Amino acid sequence: MELPWLGQHCSERTCKQLDFLPLKCNACEEVFCKDHIRYDDHKCSSAYKKNVQVPVCPLCNTPIPVPKGEIPDIVVGAHIDKDCKYNPAQQKQKIFTNKCLKPGCKRKEMMKVVCEQCGGSFCIKHRHPLDHDCKGSSQPISKA
Repeated sequence: MELPWLGQHCSERTCKQLDFLPLKCNACEEVFCKDHIRYDDHKCSSAYKKNVQVPVCPLCNTPIPVPKGEIPDIVVGAHIDKDCKYNPAQQKQKIFTNKCLKPGCKRKEMMKVVCEQCGGSFCIKHRHPLDHDCKGSSQPISKA
C-alpha cells in the first residue's frame, strides 16, 4: 500500500471496509462506509438523540413531546403513569342506546330515528308512521 494514512475503516464490526470517503454518523460520531451510514444500517444506539419524530400515546392518542437527548419510550411511559387522560370506562360505553318505542320491539339504534308526526324514537324497521301505528297528527300519512 502506497498511502496507508488515507481513508478509514468502517466502524460496523461485520464490515471494516477501508473507505477513502468515510462518513461520520451525526448521532454516535463513529465512521462508516456508504453502506452503513444510516442509523438502521449500523443499529445506532444514539439515534434517539437525532430522531425528530413525535411519539403518540397508545392509550389516549395524544402526541407526546420528547426533549432532545431523552429516550422516547421513557417519556411515553412517564406520560402513561402521570398525565394520560385514557378512560377505560369510555371503551365500554354502549354505542346502541336509542331503543325503539314500538311495543314488543327490543332493537336499539346507534343514531336516533325520530318520527316526524309523533316525535317518537324508532328503529330502522319501524321508522315509518305506518310501521309503528303512529298516533301523531291527524294529517294524511302520505301525500300521494
